[in-house]
Amino acid sequence: MAESAIYPSLRDRVVFVSGGASGIGAAIVEQFCLQGAKVSFVDIDADAAASLADDIAARDLPRPRFLPCDLKDVEALQYTIGQVITADGPITALINNAANDERHTIDDVTPAYFDDRIAVNLRHQFFATQAVHGPMAEAGGGAIVNIGSVTWLIGQGGMPCYSASKAAVAGLTRSLARDLGPKNIRVNSVLPGWIMTKRQMDNWLTPEGEAELMQRQCLKRPLQPEELAKVVLFFAADDSGICTNQNYIADGGWV
Repeated sequence: MAESAIYPSLRDRVVFVSGGASGIGAAIVEQFCLQGAKVSFVDIDADAAASLADDIAARDLPRPRFLPCDLKDVEALQYTIGQVITADGPITALINNAANDERHTIDDVTPAYFDDRIAVNLRHQFFATQAVHGPMAEAGGGAIVNIGSVTWLIGQGGMPCYSASKAAVAGLTRSLARDLGPKNIRVNSVLPGWIMTKRQMDNWLTPEGEAELMQRQCLKRPLQPEELAKVVLFFAADDSGICTNQNYIADGGWV
């Protein structure tokens, strides 16, 4: 793969990534470490998180800090963010990545399950922003990147609660961008297509699904987590300094 861009503004940047132990989140953590950022991330999978941190450190890159946290516990999330700010200073790049695209049918959804999907896929993005925006503004501004999805744009079935949550991310992003713009805080969302993480390939990818994807996607190749992570880097870096209030599709031309 060709050499990637280096963003000087990301060196020593205090970065917080949710859901950073695996998949797209792990690629985001790795890419920020490659830029020399001070990365902290949360997840519920402590084993995967430790393995990721060890692997990154073994390559003579800045070791990311892992803090175990269940994002459904808003108080715990905001406390953990406070710990990072105390240790490293204001978070000036917040990456709201954590999500779970578990498949479900209309008839199987209970009120409790519905609320749980909102908590996993949407609610934490707002409350993480609530926790970081004050210190971020005092530091002169920063960038928030919310990870959405194209599922609601293509009308994908079999996951209505997930798709509803990701549609809401687009609205949340635009509202937050309007409120936080005067503080020099940019808010954008990135909408991935079908990114070939291990979870996707193990659980959902079938020969039939891959054939349909290749028929609909303009780029006739699988999309990799690190490719999506590099899009996130751009929106976190000062190089995208005039970009805010946008929902950017990164799906290889599926939509």
